[in-house]
Amino acid sequence: MADKNSTWIRQALDQYEGQLLRYAARLLGDDEAARDIVQETFLELCKTKRSKVEDKLAPWLFRVCRNRAFDMRRKEKRVQALSDEQSQNIESPEPNPQEVIESSQGAQALLGMVQKLPDNQKEIVFLRFQSGLSYKEISEITGHSVSYVGVLIHTAVRSIRDTLGSKKTGSRKTDQALEHAL
Repeated sequence: MADKNSTWIRQALDQYEGQLLRYAARLLGDDEAARDIVQETFLELCKTKRSKVEDKLAPWLFRVCRNRAFDMRRKEKRVQALSDEQSQNIESPEPNPQEVIESSQGAQALLGMVQKLPDNQKEIVFLRFQSGLSYKEISEITGHSVSYVGVLIHTAVRSIRDTLGSKKTGSRKTDQALEHAL
């Protein structure tokens, strides 16, 4: 039983560590603090009964990570944006964000537009398009209703589309561009 549990935790670590590192780094603006938060998140997973979180592992991990990051921000009473250079220095098994950005013309401009969104929209956009989480999972992480998550995503995508002057191209192309850029 212990072997199955440790294998499950290793699989969760392999699957979610990179995403959680980027997410925590965006919330905190500090790569080292993000690593600490992600480590604490997985330590919490080790202490939690598998049956309690197995069916909702991704939202549970992101929620624990988010709560710990917010606790840290409150304690340190500082909030700072993560620079592009800092986000590129996070080690992750996921594809290098710089390579993804360089692979698409205009992706840098798109990322800049996302950075200008209000914090609540920016967080939701990264969870949806960078981490690939569902509206329900994002709802569980942020504490917002599923419908409000949809409103935030719609508002953010519409704002980006309006900035690009691409109202006629539709939100699907904007969604695809966001997925590619993030």
